[in-house]
Amino acid sequence: MTNYVSEINIVPIKPKNGHIAFVSFVLFEKLYINSVAVYTRFGGGIRLVYPRKKNLDVCYPINHDFGDAIEHEVLVEILKYELFSV
Repeated sequence: MTNYVSEINIVPIKPKNGHIAFVSFVLFEKLYINSVAVYTRFGGGIRLVYPRKKNLDVCYPINHDFGDAIEHEVLVEILKYELFSV
C-alpha cells in the first residue's frame, strides 16, 4: 500500500493529551485528505483521528488494513520530526 499514500505533510503542534500533530496526504494520486489529527498510542506508534463535522464523519478508512497502511506511512514521516520515540 506504500504507493497509495503520498505527499504526506506533517504540522507538529504543542503536545496535549497525546495529540502531537496534524497531517494531510494524498490517496491514490486523486484524493487530498487534510486536518487528520495525530495522537500517540500508549503501547507505541500513532493513532489517526479523521475529521468530523458536527458528529458526522467527513472521511475515514473503510477497513482496518487500509487504516493501518496509512498510519504506517504517517508514522514514517512523524519519526523524521522526532516528535516522539518508538
